[in-house]
Amino acid sequence: MKLTWTSEVTDRSARITVTGDVDFGHAARLESTVSDLLKTEPGLQDLHLDFTGLTFLDSTGLSALLQIHRRASELGVRLHLDNRPAHFDRILDITGLLEHLTADPAEETETG
Repeated sequence: MKLTWTSEVTDRSARITVTGDVDFGHAARLESTVSDLLKTEPGLQDLHLDFTGLTFLDSTGLSALLQIHRRASELGVRLHLDNRPAHFDRILDITGLLEHLTADPAEETETG
C-alpha cells in the first residue's frame, strides 16, 4: 500500500495525518516532509502525527519516527503520536519507545 498524508498547520501546531504503510519504501519521504515542515514553521510548539489510517510500520518506519523525534526535540517541539492503532502500540510497547517518542523536550533536556 502507498503512503499518503495530509497536513494542517496553525501558528503553534501542525497535524500530519498518515494513511498507509510507513515502511522501507515510504518512510524516508515522510521523514523528509516532516523535517521540511519543521524548518519552514519555526514557531511550532506541537507536532501531531495522526496514525488513524496507519496500516503497517516496519523498522525503517520506526527509525524515521526516531529521526523525526530527534529533529523536533532539537527545536523544542513536542511530538504527539495520535490515534495509534493497536499494532502500532504493540511495536512501541515491545521496543520500549512510546515514552521516549512522546516525552516533553524540556524533560529530555533535564534528564539527558
